[in-house]
Amino acid sequence: MFAIYKRELKGYFISPIGYLFTANFLAISGLLFSICTLQRQSQSSVGDYFEYLIYAFAVLLPLLTMKSLSEERKTKSEQLLMTSPVSVGGMVMGKYLAALTVFAAVLLCNSLNFLLLETYGDPNVALLASNLICLFFIGALFLAIGIFFSSLTEDPLVSAITSMDVIFVMLAVSFLSDISVKWLAKVVDWISILARYEPFTYGILDITSIIYYVSIAALFLFLTVRVYERRRWA
Repeated sequence: MFAIYKRELKGYFISPIGYLFTANFLAISGLLFSICTLQRQSQSSVGDYFEYLIYAFAVLLPLLTMKSLSEERKTKSEQLLMTSPVSVGGMVMGKYLAALTVFAAVLLCNSLNFLLLETYGDPNVALLASNLICLFFIGALFLAIGIFFSSLTEDPLVSAITSMDVIFVMLAVSFLSDISVKWLAKVVDWISILARYEPFTYGILDITSIIYYVSIAALFLFLTVRVYERRRWA
């Protein structure tokens, strides 16, 4: 698994994908940060910034994973991976952890924006930290979705678009929380990504929400492994 992880991590910066992802991530997040915080009459509240950034993740992260497995299938090199000593689970996790490492590194670099808030006031460090932790786990979930759909097709563009569609549907579920049927509203709140994100906007580190994000990410990774195990024996 570690060999695949290193190869994939190196591959992100041999090809333009890693650079394009980093540049677009920092540009979009910087623009959102400027609009949502710096231009709001010195307000240090960043609630809107984080929420908009989640929607940006829905577009950017599938672009990071779109070639992870689909490119292997397109070039027929997946046969080498499936016959290598590495298990299918190790192969999937190696590729997933490489994408997660790139995302985490860029998210950490992006956090330097918050140093600017010191100019305008006394930012709540605990609030910022809780939001960043939640963003990391939401990003991990989105990457797992991208990896799964990358395993279903040999066309990276189809993989990216399908992943975006599924992620946006998962985000759109939160808009049904005002539905008049109480039991359905409770179900929507339970499965909604944004509803589970809300406690973090108050500086609360909600462990149940983190477990939810990790569980859904694990489900998509498990499904990816099942896709390849089925393909191996087909």
